Amino acid sequence: MYILIFFLAHWFLSLFCQTFFLHRYGAHKMFTMNKPWERFFYLFTFITQGSSFLNPRAYAILHRMHHEYSDTEKDPHSPMFFKDIWQMTMHTKDIYLNYAKYNVEPEEKFRGGYPEWRIMDKITDMWVVRLLFAAAYILFYVKFATAWWMFALLPIHFFMGPIHGAIVNWCGHKYGYSNYDNKDHSKNTLPIDIIMLGEFFQNNHHKKPNDVNFAQRKFELDPSYFVIKVLGWMRIIKLNKA
Repeated sequence: MYILIFFLAHWFLSLFCQTFFLHRYGAHKMFTMNKPWERFFYLFTFITQGSSFLNPRAYAILHRMHHEYSDTEKDPHSPMFFKDIWQMTMHTKDIYLNYAKYNVEPEEKFRGGYPEWRIMDKITDMWVVRLLFAAAYILFYVKFATAWWMFALLPIHFFMGPIHGAIVNWCGHKYGYSNYDNKDHSKNTLPIDIIMLGEFFQNNHHKKPNDVNFAQRKFELDPSYFVIKVLGWMRIIKLNKA
């Protein structure tokens, strides 16, 4: 039971931080928040993603490129050009590292507006930090696992952030239905997206990239949107006018 609770908590907290902080805030600026709250959510994303923490700057740049060049050869993670999800992920990783390590400057139109915290960027990217998180996951499983097969879940914990991204980018451009003709292969994989907290509404999102609610039709449900509305009501964030 402890393992199941831990796995689900890690899956959904990490996923929420990715869609809320990295995607909707960092890449698209669908809402604003003051600097202390930005620092808080940066740290919260770091804690929940742990060993697989994704640099907000690099995430935002790649995602903006993905919208600009959706399903073309310049798209950093379109499944249209790869035989499997692993090949696509490795290609994305190489591009991501260039921006995460500040080795390459992006085009002007992809710059700025994303959370930057240079000191934390360096700390979160240290291998010793990532290994400490991995060690903590292993120790938790050693303490609470009641069957050998549970240890097979550990690699998911180690690479949680990239796994979420790979699933969304692969499935969201290959499987599902379309509400709009976006001149790309974006799909809505699930009409009620509990699994990926709204990220599976790729077709809707590509049509309306600045709409904080990824669900567009009456039968569609984006769980993250309701949490974001509550955060807005609490004045932790300020939603931009649609």
